[in-house]
Amino acid sequence: MKTQLGRHISEQFNLELESLRTHVLAMGGLVEEQFSLSLQALLKQDMQLAKKVHQDDQKVNQMEMAIDEACTRVIAKRQPTARDLRLVLAIIKTISDLERVGDAAKRIARVAQDAFSHQQSELLIAVEALGRIAVNMLHQVLDAFARMDIKAAAQVYQMDQHIEQQYKMLRQQLIEFMQQDAESISKVMLIMSGVHTIQRVGDRCQNICEYIVYFVEGKDVRHDPHYLMSLLD
Repeated sequence: MKTQLGRHISEQFNLELESLRTHVLAMGGLVEEQFSLSLQALLKQDMQLAKKVHQDDQKVNQMEMAIDEACTRVIAKRQPTARDLRLVLAIIKTISDLERVGDAAKRIARVAQDAFSHQQSELLIAVEALGRIAVNMLHQVLDAFARMDIKAAAQVYQMDQHIEQQYKMLRQQLIEFMQQDAESISKVMLIMSGVHTIQRVGDRCQNICEYIVYFVEGKDVRHDPHYLMSLLD
């Protein structure tokens, strides 16, 4: 797979940087799987699957700590500068956001462990559909990270608009449901928390898009969404 990591005189340094990238992608794959499983658990109200997601979250946490430690060793040993330092910093920030997506999967799994009436369960279909959009966004941003492709990152960044649109529509639907059935408020508020959690996953993916641009171009675009959109022109 073609990347933009560059090459160094030290082959060992090349291997260390490639190893960091590989481990980030492995962590991302696990997080994507966890998030997808949590949505399945929610839709099917599968208690056992929800418990599995919750238990396996520790694996994500361990991977984050291991990659973070490896980055610290690279900084101490290699004292990277410029582009190499940006890569290590982008990795540190990316795994932090991936860990939070893992936390999101755990929160959705917690919602899935509750009991809902038939009418309330029908709302979960729309929640799962929103979640699938976020899963796709996560998959695409991991692919962009693997190639350090800023145009692909910009395209993923734009996908969040769809999540925001669907989030607002679903939130309004949940509010109307509670207005019609006051006794359902506590349960629907629990579903609402899951919807908000999914919406935040889109934000995490946008963050990773920004880290990709930071590595490739050395430009901090955290507060400049228009710059990312300009990459699509």
